Amino acid sequence: MPPLPQHPILQESFARIDRELGTHDFAPEEYAILRRIIHTTADFDFAQLLQISPEAIAAGIAALQAGTPMVVDVGMVRQGCQGMVQRTFKNPLWTAVDLAITADPGKTRTETGLLKAWAQWPEAIYVIGNAPTALQALCDRVAESPVKPPLIIGVPVGFVGVLEAKSRLAELAVPQIRVEGRKGGSTVAAAIVNALLVLAWEALP
Repeated sequence: MPPLPQHPILQESFARIDRELGTHDFAPEEYAILRRIIHTTADFDFAQLLQISPEAIAAGIAALQAGTPMVVDVGMVRQGCQGMVQRTFKNPLWTAVDLAITADPGKTRTETGLLKAWAQWPEAIYVIGNAPTALQALCDRVAESPVKPPLIIGVPVGFVGVLEAKSRLAELAVPQIRVEGRKGGSTVAAAIVNALLVLAWEALP
């Protein structure tokens, strides 16, 4: 499959990232993800914070190529990746917060919507870039279910509940991509999805 076209500004940005980062130990597919995150954030700290489980990239590529649905937590993640989704595999794309008109008692609206999504699509790819409550709820469901998502991208940003939710994800035996510490966010989540979509597209025969 021919490579997806890249805007000259994107190509030059990637070249500058390559020069500034220099020698590294990332495998080529891991580096493709990291480079897109750095391009999105201009933050080289992600070279130390990005964590990719051994099977995560292969599992994500296979799921995307198969047209597996994706559940993202908030609209900003959807906005950041829906263009690449449409240019490649056109995976169904659901936004958790939009699945809940109101929050259930004691829960956030995003967490409520995430639980609704899990009830319908437990085998979806899950992408959390904003809401640690949604990531925690997802981890609780995965831990107690025989059904496992092919990939969880867990990169919420912030101060309250973020470290705890990421630590919970790290404990699970499920393919995952996460960012250690308080950094992350919707743009980082979308960058990871876009990088995986490009890798999956270019891996086609």
